[in-house]
Amino acid sequence: MKPLVYDAIQPFFRLYGKEGALEWHENRDPASHNYQLDNRLADYRFFSRQFGLPPMDNEEHVASEIRTYEELRVGLPEDNLTILGLAQKLGRQIARAPIPSEPSAKATWSDSERATLKDVVRFKPVQLAHLWSVATTKSKDVQTTSYSFQMTNGLSASGVWLRSILQSSDMAPVTIVLDDRGREAAAEAVSSAVNRGEQVLALDLMFTGSSWKETEPYEFAQLLDGLGDRPLGMEASQLLTVARWAKERAGASSVRLEAGGSRTQVISLVAAALDPALFSSLKVRDGMRSLSYALDLPVPFEQAPELFCLDLYKDFDIDSLEVLAAPAKVTVAKYLP
Repeated sequence: MKPLVYDAIQPFFRLYGKEGALEWHENRDPASHNYQLDNRLADYRFFSRQFGLPPMDNEEHVASEIRTYEELRVGLPEDNLTILGLAQKLGRQIARAPIPSEPSAKATWSDSERATLKDVVRFKPVQLAHLWSVATTKSKDVQTTSYSFQMTNGLSASGVWLRSILQSSDMAPVTIVLDDRGREAAAEAVSSAVNRGEQVLALDLMFTGSSWKETEPYEFAQLLDGLGDRPLGMEASQLLTVARWAKERAGASSVRLEAGGSRTQVISLVAAALDPALFSSLKVRDGMRSLSYALDLPVPFEQAPELFCLDLYKDFDIDSLEVLAAPAKVTVAKYLP
């Protein structure tokens, strides 16, 4: 500490003839991060010199000034709100203008809201920098290819492309399947789509899937928030980029989406709202009826950093995002309790 902090800073004080205004004290009793007697006395001596006060070498006068716990306790009002309670109260006060029903007014509303959504999620388009095919298999009538999608912003997504060898082809319709718990948890939805003769991309965006299990993605999400980005917007951008690639790969006119869980529900809705012509439909399993679910449950930030996108709930809710996703048809197979 001393050579890296005190010794390194001292020359700057010396430039102004103020070497005495920066001092060093090494605490050896108890030699830990503390503000116990030894450190306090060192502080008293320093400030006494700096402010021309009488020297203070002890705390003999302090005992009479110490107050008991009962004397210091001021209490809180019975109805005092916690941070969560305050958020819930503010959430209940949100009032949004109704969605227009008249077609031309609705179109104008959609254009305006889409621009607002781009700003709220800090949407930044990304492109595929590299597409890596990392594995391929053929077994029991199912052909798979595993991909790593490297984006131009340095981040990545991963996925497995599956289709039936006998019942499907490279030109069959495409379904992208997402799941909050990672693509391994979406086996039933993937199997169902393959059995329908579709091509399926089981996709893990950033913050989801096995590649993030050994890390703390919410800490990375906090860092991105601090830099002015929004994980929700970054994931939606990844999804749009991969969906366009999948559409081109299959020569399809649009792509179908399936999302499992509240996180991928919102990511998919935002992506569809920003590019409504790209997706033919969105099916949600275990979805929310409203973004207020995150406050009402409540959902911890660590479990769903995407849902804590600043101003998202103030300006939008699930119903308005579904309207913005049109002409993609949005259905919810199952709601969260």
